[in-house]
Parts: sequence; C-alpha cells; structure tokens
Amino acid sequence: MSISIDVGTAHSGTARLGIREIVRQLNSALGATLVAALAGSKDPKISYRWARTDGPEPRPEAQARLQLAHRAWTAVSSVEGEHVARLWFVGANPWLDEVSPIEAIKDMRAKEVMAAATAMTEDRFAG
Repeated sequence: MSISIDVGTAHSGTARLGIREIVRQLNSALGATLVAALAGSKDPKISYRWARTDGPEPRPEAQARLQLAHRAWTAVSSVEGEHVARLWFVGANPWLDEVSPIEAIKDMRAKEVMAAATAMTEDRFAG
C-alpha cells in the first residue's frame, strides 16, 4: 500500500468520526495532557470532558486541531506502529523546523504536519 493511500485513508476515516470519538482515540493513543496541549487548551484534563457524551464540545479551532492530529496519528501509526507514532508526535522533527508535531498541530500547520507524516512513513527524513 502506498503512503498516499494511507494519508487518504486517514483523512476519510477521520472525516467519518464524531469529535468525541476522535478525542477518545487520541486520549487512548497519546494521553489527555498531550491531546489538550495539541488542541490549544491550558486545561490538561479537558480532553476527558470532551470525550464524554454529555461533556462540552471543543471550540471549532480545537476541533480542527484534533482532526488534524487524528489524521496524522492514523497515517503514522498504521505504517510505523503505535510506539513509533507516539515518539514521532513528541520528538523534534526536521520536517517541522525541529519542533514536535504536537507543537505544529497546535499552530495548525496542517500541510507541513501531513508532509512530515508522509516523510516518516516513507523513510524520507534526510532533510
């Protein structure tokens, strides 16, 4: 399977999920503190409340960040596995000017984040 199919699959899979399920999956994969950080929240436990059926909904800009994070997570973890994907999310990234994907997602650098995810899954980190 080529990476373009994986990125496309990640996008369509994320588009079919409700925001609460996206948050649940990200909480499970990355932990609530990182999910809150990438969404731009200062409350490290807010993503637990977003995941609840009767909880508050994230603001639209937070939802966009969460959807981007889910797309990147799905693309990287489907090729590299969950352990590598977690490390990818928190580590400095040469394709993102040496900031982590978490920080780039918070800044809503969508095109760059997905290019970095593609580079990771295609072993193109030569810079």
